Amino acid sequence: QVLLVESGGGLVQAGGSLRLSCVASGRTLSTYLVGWFRQAPGKERESLAAISRSGQSTVYEVSVKDRFTISRDNAKNTVSLQMNNLKSEDTGVYYCAATDRHELGLRKDLYDNWGQGTQVTVSS
Repeated sequence: QVLLVESGGGLVQAGGSLRLSCVASGRTLSTYLVGWFRQAPGKERESLAAISRSGQSTVYEVSVKDRFTISRDNAKNTVSLQMNNLKSEDTGVYYCAATDRHELGLRKDLYDNWGQGTQVTVSS
């Protein structure tokens, strides 16, 4: 089982940027698909982006496609989420998750290794 730890969250003004990191330990992250998810207060966890093992393929939820970029550095066992032009509705706890399934996708139930999350708060 791979252990995931997110970092990089914080308080930012609307229009600003943050870069989240997801560092893995216990297993080599390059053998996993990795996704980023978000849970706003009082809402269900939603999918944001996912990346293939090599990093050559990515998928995004429509609402973040033009503002967020997922990337990975397998040598550092790290997957990142660059978030630009942040909006108040981006506020929430951000989670990374990994799966050893073969098909890249955004469905939460495909992912079975989850980090503890990092809080992102966007002030308007």
